[in-house]
Amino acid sequence: MGLTFTKLFSRLFAKKEMRILMVGLDAAGKTTILYKLKLGEIVTTIPTIGFNVETVEYKNISFTVWDVGGQDKIRPLWRHYFQNTQGLIFVVDSNDRDRVVEARDELHRMLNEVLL
Repeated sequence: MGLTFTKLFSRLFAKKEMRILMVGLDAAGKTTILYKLKLGEIVTTIPTIGFNVETVEYKNISFTVWDVGGQDKIRPLWRHYFQNTQGLIFVVDSNDRDRVVEARDELHRMLNEVLL
């Protein structure tokens, strides 16, 4: 009986782990969002070549957030990050009206990926 309560308690209150992929066009604000979530403040960033990975804790969930660079040469590599991902954040800079159509096209291209 005690073992049953132990299992139930650990299922209800155990820390859950989630892998989140954050993508979007270059200079959309992905890294700024990541570090605002992680540190609670806005930090000065440089363009991401490759990726940044941080763990963000919220209640009983540990989110491992992969912030992947958005330069046009890097975008074809996004598909390699899809495996074992439980969530996807696509960041769009709504102030950059000149690139909204480009962001839409990239989002559609990504959503049509077989691996997603």
